[in-house]
Amino acid sequence: MKKLLLAASTAAVATLGANAQSALDAYSISQSDLRGTARFMSMGGAFGALGGDLSTLGQNPGGIGVYRSSEVGVTLDLNMQHYKTNTAGASYSGNQTKFACNNFGYIGSIFTGSDVMPFLNFGATYNRTNSFDRVYAGGERSMQGSFSNFIAGVTSANNNGYAGWSQADLTAFGENYNPYTQSQAPWMSILAYNSYLINPTVNPDGTFNDDNSYQGLWQNGSSGFNSFETRESGYIDEYNIDFGGNVMDVLYWGVGFGITDISYTSNTYYKEDINNALIVNNAGNGVETGTAGYDLDSWKHISGSGFNFKAGVIVRPINELRLGLAVHTPTYCNLTQQSWAQVAYDYSSGYNSYAETNDGWNYEIDYKLRTPWRLIASAATVLGGQAIISFDYEYRPYQNMSIRNTQGNEYVYMNQDVKDYYQSTNIIRIGAEYRLDRHWSLRAGFSYESTPTTSYMRDGRNDVYTEGPQDCGTTPSFTMDRDTRYITCGIGYRYQSFYADMAYVNRYRQSEFQPYTANDYTPLPVQSKIDNTDSELVLSLGFKF
Repeated sequence: MKKLLLAASTAAVATLGANAQSALDAYSISQSDLRGTARFMSMGGAFGALGGDLSTLGQNPGGIGVYRSSEVGVTLDLNMQHYKTNTAGASYSGNQTKFACNNFGYIGSIFTGSDVMPFLNFGATYNRTNSFDRVYAGGERSMQGSFSNFIAGVTSANNNGYAGWSQADLTAFGENYNPYTQSQAPWMSILAYNSYLINPTVNPDGTFNDDNSYQGLWQNGSSGFNSFETRESGYIDEYNIDFGGNVMDVLYWGVGFGITDISYTSNTYYKEDINNALIVNNAGNGVETGTAGYDLDSWKHISGSGFNFKAGVIVRPINELRLGLAVHTPTYCNLTQQSWAQVAYDYSSGYNSYAETNDGWNYEIDYKLRTPWRLIASAATVLGGQAIISFDYEYRPYQNMSIRNTQGNEYVYMNQDVKDYYQSTNIIRIGAEYRLDRHWSLRAGFSYESTPTTSYMRDGRNDVYTEGPQDCGTTPSFTMDRDTRYITCGIGYRYQSFYADMAYVNRYRQSEFQPYTANDYTPLPVQSKIDNTDSELVLSLGFKF
């Protein structure tokens, strides 16, 4: 038996574990967070009608037209993250702390001497628009079904005309045949077959059949538990180059060009331990009852770059009122995705036991992604030169994301998944500032972003396709983000040309984690509720001259 398993492990999984791009990956790369200078963050990011801040180059380029002097500044961020998961009454929690430089930049202001266009300004800034750092874990104490049975359903022939996949399609034996590259079978099916997570159904004499039907480890009378852990890391950095000015101190305008640098890494671990499981017998030609345990370890890394354009205006019809409008084009990204996975399994029955680890290799694919466009409308009032109240509304249609191959051809089915899983988000930002005296200011803000996921995806019973166009995914789980809420506050100090700002940002988001989609072979798995709470301390230092 050991020799049989070793042969299968060596030949079959040399190409294990690639994940091609999917609708879920498109969403991950298209997100942005509330990040920028301490003043910007302490007012909830509601700066679309204010300008005069380094962060506005990435929000409303018209804000650069407000400048009447040059500026240089830098922002540091300490992020303390906490998560708590609840899965059918089982709770888990954890923490991690990250430090980063969120923003730095330079604005140059040129006085023209013209009454019509008194200032022309230019600037360049760096801004970390999103940090992917997140970790969460959980588990189900009493399973009702197994992921292995889900794979069996995907692999088997059915009454709807689906022919299923033969054992010859899935078996990885010999130097001249590699099922991962030479068959059309889903890679998860190949991986599961050669790790004995699925086996052919048996004939009346107890031997395996060859009718393209399979069964998982779970049977009537089985019991067990599962656990998961997901670790995400990475960033989206944006470098903005903006140019703008003002018209008679009434209309402030700006245009910008953004270059993004993208790095996203995901490690997902999924584990099941099952009693009274259907495992392959010692002879390797049938099944018997025993105990089964396996770990699926999937790794994914996406990197690349993109570009976008922005344009915006701020209008000041009267001194106490400012109105802003900005439009961002989609970010056009060229991405490379590398993926890998492995399965470690341990089966036993009586005196028979066997355990192996199937190690994978890196799979790489290049593709193009178009993120959603953005529209930002803003209003602010300045009261007596001492207080500011500002409001932003942003519209971001995630259903307009598009995935294409390197030749520019659309992945039609994946883009349909985008429309099925994601919807437009509405973002509201409110900020306030009160100047205590000519040196000190107090600030506060609030921001709310509606959920980007559709009811179709959140239902849990609908098929959520986590794999790419080549059916080579091995990460069956997915996370559905709900609303995101920010509560912010801060303090600012000014002395001549120097300024120092501090901000505190509390960010809360609830999500659901689902290990896989249900089908006729296994019931709906229990979803885990995830609460992510981040507390950020932000410090900005700079000079205006």
